[in-house]
Amino acid sequence: MFAAPPLGAQTAPADTAARAPALAPQPHYKLRFALGFLSSIVAHESGHIIASYAVGGHPSFGFDHGRPTVYSGIDSRLDPHKQFIFSSAGLTVQTLLDETLLDVPHAKGSVAGPFERGLLAGGLGTVLFYITIGRNGSVSDVSFMSRTSSLSKTQISFIYGSIAVMHAVRIHVKDRYAHFFTAPDDTGHLRIGMSITPE
Repeated sequence: MFAAPPLGAQTAPADTAARAPALAPQPHYKLRFALGFLSSIVAHESGHIIASYAVGGHPSFGFDHGRPTVYSGIDSRLDPHKQFIFSSAGLTVQTLLDETLLDVPHAKGSVAGPFERGLLAGGLGTVLFYITIGRNGSVSDVSFMSRTSSLSKTQISFIYGSIAVMHAVRIHVKDRYAHFFTAPDDTGHLRIGMSITPE
């Protein structure tokens, strides 16, 4: 009497689940992420403009060493408090926007889309810029905040940097933002950087 051979069609390799795509393909992922990032920058500049009007200033637009800049229309020597409000408005608006995205309830198990990820990346990236290479520029928000208040550049950098670190930690621990700085390819696999595949 012979034993029947095992039926391969009824068994699956142990690593089938491991080889399954992590995310479904998302067309235009990079474009939507970029639009989210750009929207965060627009929110930053809008904060400056609204703050200027709110304190009686007349904002204008120009260039500082080729960099687009919003000018407050406020004499910082006569009204340092108003200038501080204007200078702090951009980073504050982005920080509040990120905080809102992290606090607003989402459906359980839902995954953040590329636009939302871009918004968060824009907020984190702007803070990182202003507390490092952008803190000493001639029109730097951090520099103006320091000149028009009792806070030093280091203290201001620490305040906004600490909030950004807390946001980054919250993003890291939320399943909703898994693989935050990666994007799915056409097969649904996540790709970042570069890889070498032997022939």
